[in-house]
Amino acid sequence: MGLRAYIIRRILLIIPTLIGVTLLIFAVIQLFSPVDRVSLYVRSAQELKEASSVDELIAKYHLNDPIVYQYYYWITQLLQGNLGISKAANNVPVLEAITSSLPATIELVLYSAPITILLGIQLGVISAVHRDKIVDHATRFLSIVGWSLPTFWLGIVLISIFYGGLGWLPPRRLDIGLENSVIRSSQFINYSGLYTIDSLLNGRFDIFLESLRHLILPVITLTTIQIALLIRIMRSSMLETLGKGYVTTARAKGLSSKEVINKHAKRNALIPAVTLSGILIAGMLTGVVITETIFDFKGIGYYAAHAATQLDIPGVLGFALFTGIVFTIANLIVDILYAYIDPRIRLG
Repeated sequence: MGLRAYIIRRILLIIPTLIGVTLLIFAVIQLFSPVDRVSLYVRSAQELKEASSVDELIAKYHLNDPIVYQYYYWITQLLQGNLGISKAANNVPVLEAITSSLPATIELVLYSAPITILLGIQLGVISAVHRDKIVDHATRFLSIVGWSLPTFWLGIVLISIFYGGLGWLPPRRLDIGLENSVIRSSQFINYSGLYTIDSLLNGRFDIFLESLRHLILPVITLTTIQIALLIRIMRSSMLETLGKGYVTTARAKGLSSKEVINKHAKRNALIPAVTLSGILIAGMLTGVVITETIFDFKGIGYYAAHAATQLDIPGVLGFALFTGIVFTIANLIVDILYAYIDPRIRLG
């Protein structure tokens, strides 16, 4: 099977997976009464106010119909982008609440993911290649310490030292005054919602540097723990690969150590690391609740936590749907990378 055919087949397999995700969420919805489910269907708080009674909305959205019809009408609303209204976001539509929170999380991932993946994989390779030497011991020690640190503890320690004590690296995406006077002004064009990118596009290098300053602590918090895990996985995979027969044969043929590591061992050892990287990035994109809460970084994780504490059913279920979609797409990308790294996968 060629790579193109493999990719098409994997994309087609997404359809039943997404249907399964919607069925699970719909099953959870059925745990609530029709009265509680109304907020999952109405498009605005105004529509809720204008209805003469809740029974009118229940009839309008078929909430007492047989379950098959309910699922059909719910999917119809879903495909139109209607996930209900979110009281945790001042009664705006859930889709709007999610899309407005997403840029903050994407910006965090934009700087955290490359550092995590590149540094984690490279340190894992170096540790395996220099097994039982000083570099290996140091890397393993750092990975064990990093993986043992609780996220909330590390975040609190960093913000206490670098903001509370030294006043160098503040929380939030930007200072409130600067955000209100610049980002939300008519002169500043928000192209993407990512402050570091939009500031450059607007020619505001000062805002770019200030945004980077606010990103340092949450990025350090995220990458410290996740790099540690990736190092351990990559080191184990690399050690296993270096013991394979084809690596021994390559060495026997007189290939340099660099060629053996980069062309033969490293590529085959990447598969477990690629799997973990996909999961880590999907986890970041669906919100790093603790990190975003500690640093008052109002991303999708912050919104989900706020929705849960407010018992905002549409907000929580909308976030669950978003999470399911992100992980499904992440698994697709990982599968495609598998096939690219190791052709035997698509041939099998």
